[in-house]
Amino acid sequence: MDRKAIIVVSLCVVLLGLWWAVIEPKLAPPRPATTGNTVTNGAVVGTLTNGSNVSVQLEQAVQMAQSMTRPLVNSNVPEQLLVITNDDVRYTFSSYGGGLKLVEFLGPQVFFHETIPSWRNKRTSTGVASLNTYTPSPTLAILDGAEVQGDGVFTLTNTGVVVRAEKTLTNGLTIVKEFTPTTNYLVDATVRLENHSQKPLALPEQEWTVGTATPMNPDDRGLYGSIGVMWSDADKARDMSGAGYFSTRGFACMPRTPPPEVRAGQTNVTWAAVHNQFFALVVVAKDPAKEVVMRKVDLPELKDETTPMYSSNGFPAALVYPALTLNANSSLQRQFVIYAGPKEYRTLANVASSLNNNLDAVMNFGWFSGFFAKALLLVMNFFHSVLRVPYGWAIVVITVILRVAFWPLTASSTRSMKKMQLLQPQIKGIQEKYKDDPMKVQKKTMELWKENKVNPMGSCLPAVVQMPVFFGFYAMLRSAIELRGAHFLWVPDLSKPDTLFLIPGTGFPFNLLPLLMVGVMLWQSHLQPPSPGMDPGQQRIMRYMPAIFLVWLYSYSSGMALYMFVSTLLGIVQTKMTKMQQTAPATPALTPPPKKKK
Repeated sequence: MDRKAIIVVSLCVVLLGLWWAVIEPKLAPPRPATTGNTVTNGAVVGTLTNGSNVSVQLEQAVQMAQSMTRPLVNSNVPEQLLVITNDDVRYTFSSYGGGLKLVEFLGPQVFFHETIPSWRNKRTSTGVASLNTYTPSPTLAILDGAEVQGDGVFTLTNTGVVVRAEKTLTNGLTIVKEFTPTTNYLVDATVRLENHSQKPLALPEQEWTVGTATPMNPDDRGLYGSIGVMWSDADKARDMSGAGYFSTRGFACMPRTPPPEVRAGQTNVTWAAVHNQFFALVVVAKDPAKEVVMRKVDLPELKDETTPMYSSNGFPAALVYPALTLNANSSLQRQFVIYAGPKEYRTLANVASSLNNNLDAVMNFGWFSGFFAKALLLVMNFFHSVLRVPYGWAIVVITVILRVAFWPLTASSTRSMKKMQLLQPQIKGIQEKYKDDPMKVQKKTMELWKENKVNPMGSCLPAVVQMPVFFGFYAMLRSAIELRGAHFLWVPDLSKPDTLFLIPGTGFPFNLLPLLMVGVMLWQSHLQPPSPGMDPGQQRIMRYMPAIFLVWLYSYSSGMALYMFVSTLLGIVQTKMTKMQQTAPATPALTPPPKKKK
């Protein structure tokens, strides 16, 4: 790497440091430390309790119910919790709202741990990953005032594997909810509204709680829109990134007043999901809802021994059903399927197939890169599950296969660029001779290219063809839970940056893989011949353009940096091999440049 390259990389590191020190604190300003208990995940609760043995996060979740626009509970009756456990999941149901309050994952895989050990944090997590941890109201709580909610306190009973929550109001309305955990992280739910009075009951518009999108742990800051709400109209899924909708910064960082809530849908919401980077809680409604509503709540400060305390937000979501009238001695039943599990594509695809919907869209691969992201993920899982290749080496193998597949295009591009470079003196002669006739310049240039069998688009074709693959990798690595906790050489977690240490005095992380990635990219840019006709100043800019990847991918998944590093390194090998194969006869017989008239 020459001196200019070192200067460019150093400037990028300085810009990253300014971002970390100046911009990041403004995005998540720290709040004063509280004197209460530190929030931790994974605490075990009793089978049925009145709240005296509740984990800290559940106690704080009850307190945060006060931040909701509509109060969940108007009573001093102690909360009761009922816990159902199977081989994979522990479900905690609450009498406050009569719904699913907490989901904890008990699987043996490392990606079900609350936190993953790193170079900075070497302790092994004793907690488990969870969903709905800080929710103000449990899943399928009905928020619409005293007409349906009453005082908000339900009676919980357990009949085998079925959890029953029941509430009778003074107006004769009885609400009966039944939850049945099944397989594949699914819970079948039925809610009946029964009118036992002798007169019709007019019920107002109701909000049926989906859950709350929250960070997984103190290291999860919701980058790249990973914390938010999604919903579907059975045809297309739409993402509602919580941080974007409720940001106080508008265009060009101008201040703005965020809305109190965000609503979407037009009587066509078939499912809604609250999610973070690797887990999702989805409520699938048999009867489509009128719309979905998302709000924002403040969460307790998140911290551990190695991660500084920072403030964060949760994003509660609810399905909205229109007002209705229940006739005397009649009932209304709504059926739901709840998926509360990992964003694991194979599982989600199987569930989506069984439910005949597009639930796998919660992976949020995107429309442009979705096909390639799914294909790459399936191939990576094949190498790991069938051939027993570790995930890091699976990424390396896939990168090698892609480079070999694109070898003919890459070799053709290198030869085309070399021919274009050799033809440049003749092109300049044509430009000087016909400088007053641009159309003539274009015609003569095309004739020269055709005569020497040069395709001007040949040098661009490999980049165009490989771009969907790049974005497919980018989307796949953003959500692939399989990479959470996957090791590779010095990298303890391929889903996170490979931070080796914090630079003393700055708190800035030193991530090695992105630095190696940009180093080989700058090396490759200096090996490639410049584009013909490009201004020398532009050529210098293009040579150092790869340094922008340092800013873009420095804090991204180290799996992406690994892919870029290996792909670029193989590209350098291909370039050198192609140049070695070029012999003297392969050089085009160039026509002499036109002579100037005296």
